[in-house]
Amino acid sequence: MRGGMGNMQGMMKQMQKMQKEMEQTQAELNVTEFVGAASNDLVKITMTGNKKVTDVVIAPEAVDPEDVEMLQDLILMATNDVLSKIDEATKAKLGKFASAIPGF
Repeated sequence: MRGGMGNMQGMMKQMQKMQKEMEQTQAELNVTEFVGAASNDLVKITMTGNKKVTDVVIAPEAVDPEDVEMLQDLILMATNDVLSKIDEATKAKLGKFASAIPGF
């Protein structure tokens, strides 16, 4: 009976350690900056890992008053690009924790 309790305590310690590592990894991701770009960097959007926009850069040649829809499309492309990069980095860094937990 005692061996079972010791095993449970060891598992709990391991889970607490893994939770602390996950929190640290998430904190690192939250302050990491990611840049998404569209069409030869005509539009670049910078976000942190917690998906807060920190910068938007629009090249002057992307601004055409006669074609506002193109600029809107470029902004959408850059936004989706940076969000994909954040999701990929999050999966790469936090996915290892999910694979260590049975049932995930």
